[in-house]
Amino acid sequence: MRLFRLFFGLLLALVLSTQFLSGVAYAASSAAIRAIDDNETINKDFSGQNLVRAEFADANFKDANFSGADLRGVVFNGTSLINANLSNANFSNGIAYLTDFSGANLSNAVFTSAMMLKSSFKNTMVTGADFSDAALDRGQVLRLCETASGTNSVTGIDTRESLGCR
Repeated sequence: MRLFRLFFGLLLALVLSTQFLSGVAYAASSAAIRAIDDNETINKDFSGQNLVRAEFADANFKDANFSGADLRGVVFNGTSLINANLSNANFSNGIAYLTDFSGANLSNAVFTSAMMLKSSFKNTMVTGADFSDAALDRGQVLRLCETASGTNSVTGIDTRESLGCR
């Protein structure tokens, strides 16, 4: 009887742990993230779209239109956004790693708590953009401060203040 209880207890523990672990694995699955790797060849107009938590890797979005798009939590990894329009977009809590924003229009966009390391912002328009609590390389912050001006119409935050410009 004692051996039976031990065997039954182990079997029950195994079944419960399998159920629990499979639920955790499903919840942590990347299936909840929408990967959009090949849309650059089909579509470059994402204006006003809800792209929350989408993932763009090595995409070419030169001259793309993301104006007014909901980009909260979006990942741009090694993406080209040269001359792209991100005006009035919400990129809060997003990640842009090794992303080229050269010549892009970021006017009145929200970048609060965004991680934008190793990205380039040459000749980027940031009038009215909010970079509060965003992580950018110091050299890029200095570059953005050269032309930063205005106040974000959504958050009411001064662009220069959000960048920490002196």
